[in-house]
Amino acid sequence: MLRIGLLTSGGDCQALNATMRGIVKTVLNNSKEKVEIYGFEDGYQGMIYGRYRKMSWSDFSGILTKGGTILGTSRTPFKLLDTPEVDGVKKVPAMVATYKKLKLDCLFMLGGNGSTKTANRLREEGLNVIALPKTIDNDTYGTDMTFGFTSAIDVATRCIDDIHTTASSHGRVFVIEIMGHKVGWIPLYAGVAGGADVILIPEIPYDMDNVVNAIEKREKDGGRFAIVVVAEGAISREEAAMRKKDYKAKVAARVKPSVAYDIAEEIASRTGREIRVAVPGHTQRGGQPDAQDRIFATQCGVEAARACLEGAYGIMIAKVDDQMRRVPLEEVAGKLKYVDPECDLVREAKLLGISFGDE
Repeated sequence: MLRIGLLTSGGDCQALNATMRGIVKTVLNNSKEKVEIYGFEDGYQGMIYGRYRKMSWSDFSGILTKGGTILGTSRTPFKLLDTPEVDGVKKVPAMVATYKKLKLDCLFMLGGNGSTKTANRLREEGLNVIALPKTIDNDTYGTDMTFGFTSAIDVATRCIDDIHTTASSHGRVFVIEIMGHKVGWIPLYAGVAGGADVILIPEIPYDMDNVVNAIEKREKDGGRFAIVVVAEGAISREEAAMRKKDYKAKVAARVKPSVAYDIAEEIASRTGREIRVAVPGHTQRGGQPDAQDRIFATQCGVEAARACLEGAYGIMIAKVDDQMRRVPLEEVAGKLKYVDPECDLVREAKLLGISFGDE
């Protein structure tokens, strides 16, 4: 008997179901033993409190194109992993006990950086764990791609596309806030794909003088409107030079909903232009996975299942140089993959005339 567990942890994304389908279909088609499948509800909380259900192939049929996660998800912060739940339950011992109670041979964990750190902790506790890189932010270290990323780019790009028509009609400057707290992969890709005039990402601190100059130059060149794409974690040069503690205090004291509103207000005061803010928000996590995500999610699922059948545990499935790889969990858990300010796409965007506010 081969017993496997599945859970989805952290923020949701469009290709979680496609990935689980890839795992289950591959295991059932290739295992020489009978297979039992257990799905944990709401991420690690399902393991902590023993909330699971026994599943069959029919549960995974027809979900390739379905967004979200059929198991539900939640966040269990790694930094609080050794802090008991409010009812006193100790998280790690409870998860280990659930794993052993079900006599699992392998736990498949679909999650991002924090979730991968927890998966690595369970590995250290002696559990057989395989992680799969889920996050719309594409910031998981050790893999060139994460599933959820390309679908999120599509949603963000469509938002920018739609804003173009109203911005053009009214001759306005639009500030569009795109998801990305610590890294700027989505705003970078969506900004280029959507024809933004300015893209502000956390990895490239901006100077407001440069942002305003870019907007005024576009107007001088005959542009009736301007599109400014702002990452949630966009940061000015002055803020980047602050101590981490002071910067966090400044963010906590922010009166407006986010940095996009601060930037919009400053552009308005400096230029006298009419400014609007658009925030697609969680729509970037929603809807159907695009074709690329379905393919990559399926690849991840197949390769994770193959590793399980071969007895290879304590790994994360990754794509490196267009090849599917197995990377040790301890080498990648919790690390972030940042946008390189000198990367080809940033360089090419600048040559195209897009401003990143740094020059």
